[in-house]
Amino acid sequence: MRYDGRVRPALIACAAVLAAAASPAPQTRPAHARLFPPEHLNLLEGPDRDEWQQPDRIMDELGIADGSRVADLGAGGGWFTERLAHRVGPNGVVYAVDIQPAMIDAIKRRVTSRTLTNVQPILGTPDDPRLPGGLHAVLMVDTYPQLQSPVAVLKNVARALAPNGLVGIVDFKPDGSGGPGPPIEERLDPRAIVRDAETAGLTLRRQETFLRYQYLLVFGK
Repeated sequence: MRYDGRVRPALIACAAVLAAAASPAPQTRPAHARLFPPEHLNLLEGPDRDEWQQPDRIMDELGIADGSRVADLGAGGGWFTERLAHRVGPNGVVYAVDIQPAMIDAIKRRVTSRTLTNVQPILGTPDDPRLPGGLHAVLMVDTYPQLQSPVAVLKNVARALAPNGLVGIVDFKPDGSGGPGPPIEERLDPRAIVRDAETAGLTLRRQETFLRYQYLLVFGK
């Protein structure tokens, strides 16, 4: 999980965005942001996140079910990892990937405290998430605009997918739409993600708009 290195509330997923009228237009490809400070992970887990994030609906759209092999890329403290683990059950596995050792430690603490035996934390690199093959789904939530090497990451993700596997990328709408999320200038037009994905060998299957503040892009090989 990555955000701007300046720790100010407007940059964090649970903080209010700046008013759209007072903000610059979203950039097609902003410079990658610095790593999100692990000591502020609690700010990403507000009590209303389940309501506006709709994790069950997102997992439904990616066909994640009991026994699925999935990855949570940019897992941060494991908020979505935990929900994936419950969905795939004891016959499935969740690979929780982050590039910060402190985030991996936070995931391990969460896994231990919740007794989640089907989660495998992975310390990735900025261009390689080090995923195993045969994955049914790879999910990336609130992470993509801050990737240093997005095409390289997506190429590695594509290689890790099963033949019918899907990639879901969730991020904040560039028009603001009120509610949580980073400032408008920190957001990424979904068309830029689609171009990156095509370069990496992935094809856009659909763009979902059911989320109040975010978009969901679904890709396949």
